[in-house]
Amino acid sequence: MIPIADKTEILIQALPYIQQYERTTFVIKYGGAAMVDDDLKETFAQDVTLLKKIGIRVVIVHGGGRDITDLAGRIGLESRFVNGQRYTDEAMMGVVQMVLGGKTNQDIVARINQHDGGAVGLSGVDNGLFLVQRQTDGGADLGLVGEVTRVNTGFLEALFAQDVLPVIAPIGVDAAGRIHNVNADVAAGSLAAALKAEKLVYLSDIPGVMVNEELLHSVNRAHAAELVETGIISSGMLPKLKSAFGALDAGVGKVHIIDGRVKHSLLLEIFTKEGVGTEVVH
Repeated sequence: MIPIADKTEILIQALPYIQQYERTTFVIKYGGAAMVDDDLKETFAQDVTLLKKIGIRVVIVHGGGRDITDLAGRIGLESRFVNGQRYTDEAMMGVVQMVLGGKTNQDIVARINQHDGGAVGLSGVDNGLFLVQRQTDGGADLGLVGEVTRVNTGFLEALFAQDVLPVIAPIGVDAAGRIHNVNADVAAGSLAAALKAEKLVYLSDIPGVMVNEELLHSVNRAHAAELVETGIISSGMLPKLKSAFGALDAGVGKVHIIDGRVKHSLLLEIFTKEGVGTEVVH
C-alpha cells in the first residue's frame, strides 16, 4: 500500500504535465504484448481514458500482426515479411481486413468504453481517412501495402468536437478505391504529422531503443542513422524510427518509444520527469 503522503506527491508532480498538455493531441500506436495480455489491455484502456478525461485529444492507431498471422495460418496462408513489413497479396488483404477492421478494433473499443472512454472504431477506409499509394521498400515489392499520402483531418476534428476517442485500424484506400494494408507505425506517424500532434507514442515490446542491452533515453537523427548503418537497429524498429523522424519534421512535438509490457508505462512516460522509454528528437 502506498502511503497517503506519497500518493499526494505523485499527483502534485503530475499537475504541471496535465496543465501543459490540456487541449493538445496525442497519437498512440498500440501494439505488441499490450494488446495480448488481459491485465495490460485493462491498464491501457484506463490510461487512455484518463488522458482523455483530463482534456487531451487522444487518437489510437492499433496493430494486430499476431492475430493476422494466426488467422492466416489457420486458413492455410503463409505469412512472409520484407524488411520487417508484411507482404500482402489479395488473400492476405482479406485476412487483414477481417482482423484489423473487425474483431481487433472492436475489442479495443469495447474495453475503453467500459471505462467511459467514448471510443469509436474506424479504419483508414472510413470517409477516406487514409488516402494511400502503393509502397515499395528499397525497390522490394510488398504487394498491397500502402503509404499514406493524405489524412482526412477534418473528419477527425469533427469527431474531437463530439468528444470522441478514435480507434483506427491501419488500412487505407488508393485513388482507384483499392484497399491496402498500412504498417501501423507508419500510419501513426502520418496521422501525428497531419494533426501536428504534441506527442506520438509507440507502445512496443522492448524498453525503447537499445544499444548493447542499454536503454537510450534519447536518440537524434544522426545517432539513429549511425545505429542503422552498423546494424544495431534493424527489423521492426526501422519503420518506427522512419515514421518518428518524418513526424518530427512535420511539426510533431516529441516522439516516444516505450515498453507496453510495463503496466501504466504510458502515464509514467508522460507524467514523470524521468520517463520509462526513449525520446526521439531532432
